[in-house]
Amino acid sequence: MHPMAGHFISEHYVFNKEQETYSYYGPLNLMTWSVGYHNEHHDFPRIAGSKLHKLKAIAPEYYEGLDSYKSWSQVIYMYIADRTVGPFSRMKRKLSTKTAKKTE
Repeated sequence: MHPMAGHFISEHYVFNKEQETYSYYGPLNLMTWSVGYHNEHHDFPRIAGSKLHKLKAIAPEYYEGLDSYKSWSQVIYMYIADRTVGPFSRMKRKLSTKTAKKTE
């Protein structure tokens, strides 16, 4: 298992039920075009990955209080070792009534 594979788990698998997505702030962002800045990307999808670190620096009050990771290897370990987390530990959203009416 390659450490960079941890980004797939770290982005959307739920380790904290109060938070849907997570960012990674570690050195591998230099090699992966900053894919670790995941919350920032969801907030501003049109900002290039190479500039997302600037967004975090400009608006730290929005991102510093959120859970994040500094090691994708640690995320893989947590995924394997934590019995409450598994393949179905993804955020599930309920269909809103507005969306339900549009599809009928």
